[in-house]
Amino acid sequence: MKRSLYNDDHLAFGASFKSFIAKEITPFYDQWEKDGIAPREMYAKAGASGFLGMAIPEQYGGGGTNDFRFNAIISEELAAAGIGGAGAGITLHNDITTPYYMEICTDEQKARWLPGIASGDLITAIAMTEPGTGSDLASIATTAKRDGDRYILNGSKTFITNGINSDIIIVAAKTDPTQRHTGMSLMVVERSMAGFERGRNLEKIGMHSQDTAELFFNDVEVPIKNLLGEEGRAFHYLTSNLAQERLSIAIAGVGFARSALNWTIDYVKERKAFGQSISNFQNTKFVLAEQRTAIDVAQAYVDQCILALNVGELTAAEAAAAKFWCTELQNKVADKCLQLFGGYGYMSEYPIARTYADARITTIYGGTTEVMKTIIAKEMGL
Repeated sequence: MKRSLYNDDHLAFGASFKSFIAKEITPFYDQWEKDGIAPREMYAKAGASGFLGMAIPEQYGGGGTNDFRFNAIISEELAAAGIGGAGAGITLHNDITTPYYMEICTDEQKARWLPGIASGDLITAIAMTEPGTGSDLASIATTAKRDGDRYILNGSKTFITNGINSDIIIVAAKTDPTQRHTGMSLMVVERSMAGFERGRNLEKIGMHSQDTAELFFNDVEVPIKNLLGEEGRAFHYLTSNLAQERLSIAIAGVGFARSALNWTIDYVKERKAFGQSISNFQNTKFVLAEQRTAIDVAQAYVDQCILALNVGELTAAEAAAAKFWCTELQNKVADKCLQLFGGYGYMSEYPIARTYADARITTIYGGTTEVMKTIIAKEMGL
């Protein structure tokens, strides 16, 4: 089905980013996957080419356009090229962390951080998840005790994307441990702060080139000027931005599902079994027809969500529906398509194998499928 989401400017931007991927990412991606991390230079090159901070005002070095379609086309081009791990670092930087710096920073904070975010000199991360909390954000144990013109931060976080590379990390901490939702605040921890330590780069079954780390805060002195927004308002800020985060994950989910389908269509036309191409078998045709239909239907919904986000009308339930449906679809399509590759689908040299492994986390991070269903049910009055 022909899409009407993008205009000529978006398509030209996408073509430029596709060329960037081919030159600056794809030739090195296998090595990054082995290394478990993408080099910092990737962010600097992306920033220099205008692929970071598209929504950041021009006065701070950004693109000056608050049109999420540019973010979406980056996700789609990364998926088309089969770039999972390292690509997720870019989309987190653009789609998930940047809005906090744009929307709740003071003018002084914007001047201090936004230029580096746009250029790629300041790689971002956000630290919410803790070893014992998972999706139960209000139960975090990390504390930030006010001491004059600073906070004393203590605690730990885990599963933090960009955890090794990051220069500035938004940390959710309890400034009032006696409260749940209203006791949390956000503050920015910087790379050089004493008492801030990074744990190991966690070994995962997929997303290998996405550095994912444990973070430790031992009496870290965070100046009051690094408080984001108002004290006690973290839960409000986090939930306000979760719709965009979840839509970003949904966009990638559909994109990787489509890539898996396209790789499989090409493969089944070449693979022979019982004296003929397996594309001639009815089962192959039916399986791929089912995946094509499911992807197209999901794409139509996601495109409408992108337009709704652009005008400030995307609801939490709509974003949750996009996230849970598209990531479950991503996993289903990757599984069905890998089956048609036979034994070769289990070989890591084939993109379908990497995409299959990368997909598994998507129904977990950004809120599990079960949490998404709870949000939708709540909107239904259940």
